[in-house]
Order: sequence, then C-alpha cells, then structure tokens
Amino acid sequence: MIHRARFLALAVTVALAVGAHAANPFFAMDNIARGGPDVAPAMLRELGYDGYGGRALDEIMPPAVAAQGLKFFNGYHVLDLNPAQPAPNAKLRAWLVAMRGTDTVLWLALNKISRADGSFYSISSPEADATVIAQLRALAEVAHANGVRIALYPHTGFWLARVDDALRLANALDRPDVGVTFNLCHWLKVEGAERDPVPVLRAALPRLMFVTISGADAGDTRAMGWERLIQPLDAGTYDLAGFVRTLQSISYTGPVGFQGYNIKAEPREALARSMSAWRKFSALP
Repeated sequence: MIHRARFLALAVTVALAVGAHAANPFFAMDNIARGGPDVAPAMLRELGYDGYGGRALDEIMPPAVAAQGLKFFNGYHVLDLNPAQPAPNAKLRAWLVAMRGTDTVLWLALNKISRADGSFYSISSPEADATVIAQLRALAEVAHANGVRIALYPHTGFWLARVDDALRLANALDRPDVGVTFNLCHWLKVEGAERDPVPVLRAALPRLMFVTISGADAGDTRAMGWERLIQPLDAGTYDLAGFVRTLQSISYTGPVGFQGYNIKAEPREALARSMSAWRKFSALP
C-alpha cells in the first residue's frame, strides 16, 4: 500500500510537471504560415499548431482560422502616431469592430512618433510618452468596446524598440486589456545575447501577453542579420531550449509564437521542424 501511494504521488507529480510544460498555446505567425486563408489554417491544424497570428486589418483570415478549429491569436499592425491624426483611423476602427466576439488581440508596433512641428522623437525616448499614452488610451477605449485587447510589440528600429519601453507604457496606462510582448529575435538584435532576459521577463510577467521565439545563433547578436536571428526552432546555436525552460521557470503560461520572417525553407518544412522542436522543448509527447 505504501509503494502504491508513493507511485500515485510520483504519477501526480509527473503529470503536473508535464501539464505545466504543456500549458503554453503555440501559434505560427503569418510570415511563415503562408498560403492564404484556403491553405495556411488547414496546414497549421494538420501540423498541430494551436492557431495563427500576425495579420491585422484583414477580415478574411480570422474566420478561416476559426473554421479549422484554431484560434486567431492576434493581428499585427504598425502604427505611426501624429498629434494631428489621432488613432484609431477609420480602417483600424473598422477592423476592431469586425473583431468583436473573437477574443483576439491587436498586436501593436509603434514606429514613428511625431511632434507637433513634424519632427520625430528618437528611438525609445520617454519624451514621447505623454503623446503616445494619450493616443493609446483613446485606442484602447475603442478596442475595449469591441472586446479586443492590445499587446505592445517591440520592434528593432521603431520608436517602441525595447521590452522596457512597452512595459513603461503599459504600466503607465495600467489597464488589464493593454499588455506587452517579448520578441526573442528583436531582444537579441537590440539588447544582445549578453543581457539576461530573466529580470525583464519577471518584471513584465503580470502584463506579458505573448512571447515569440525563433532559432538563432549565439554570439554578437546585435551585429547579426535576420537570417541568423530568425531560423526554424531546430536551427541555430542560441540555447532556445534553455530560453523555453526560462519561460516555464517563471510560470509564463501565455501563448508562444513562432516568428518566421524571411526564413528561406519551404513553409511546411520549417513549420513541421519547428513544431517537432517545440514539443521537445516544452516536454510535449
């Protein structure tokens, strides 16, 4: 009886551990899940992905993804902010209305932020915060009215270039429907492999809506091109398995996306290889 009790306790422990590893939904971005609404969603379902993300202002793909029993996690949109042209514009507003009831997220990258005189704020400059926060607040109200959340998307070379920038804005807005994204390839390009991501991930965790990953090479990542920072998940010398374990160790259970921008491999091949690697990293069967 004692041995049986120990066996059951061990079984429960293993099940809980596997469950923790399996908690993150895994989706592919549109830059690798190519082929349009008649091809990409079916391919993702066949390969075992939980959904799709990365294309905003498109009202065709979300229902095509849903028809395959998958989730349209987010729509990626790049926005320039100008005090003379408050966000959202008519096109973005129409997309937000169209997304009502889909439980999706506007994946928002902020590129150029203009002053009243037409000049631009420098990358990551907090001097732009007041302008950005005012426009984001107005945009978030429209999104909220349609059941759409907003996840800020740090992007190399944009004003919103760093996870720290996104978290600073999200904390200032202090809304449960506005959060942040951690993009591994942009982190490596902007911060370099030598900066430990764990403190930033821990600080961002209460507002962390998405993490994107890709295979990458280790070394001086700030000097590398995207062909070395964005590879299938089974490629590159960067310890991607260790990074996934880090996500598990901080109890991040949100969605993880496969970033596949400009990968030269055929999409099905890259997606299949990456799914196999993801299952190994996250201890899925």
